[in-house]
Amino acid sequence: MKIQIYHNPKCGTSRNTLAMIVASGETPEVIEYLQTPPTRERLVELIASMGIPARALLRQKGTPYDELNLGDASLTDEQLIDAMMEHPILINRPIVVTDKGVRLCRPSELVLDLLAEPVKEFTKEDGEVVRHDGKEA
Repeated sequence: MKIQIYHNPKCGTSRNTLAMIVASGETPEVIEYLQTPPTRERLVELIASMGIPARALLRQKGTPYDELNLGDASLTDEQLIDAMMEHPILINRPIVVTDKGVRLCRPSELVLDLLAEPVKEFTKEDGEVVRHDGKEA
């Protein structure tokens, strides 16, 4: 199975998601999106594949969200995408792409439904144990 993860190694959720993928026996293509941001076309494609509005992909914490007044409800998806292109830190993470779909994996265990043979049990960095019964949520 081909897997891509748009990853930020400084993010615990992103690290846990990547670790769950690897623990499930997969070798993903890791895209550190702050160093190699997606093209506008790819970002639009990811948003469409997730079936979410652009606003749902915006990250607020630790970003210029407030300074750019991105909470303004009158901003269009195009304007929000423009902001994410200019400031990739605004793109929430991790985004995982597999043959089963595309998903923003927050919380990290959302990745398990996207994997061919997900790990049955995983301990996150904070000690939380995640169990997966193989049934899709």
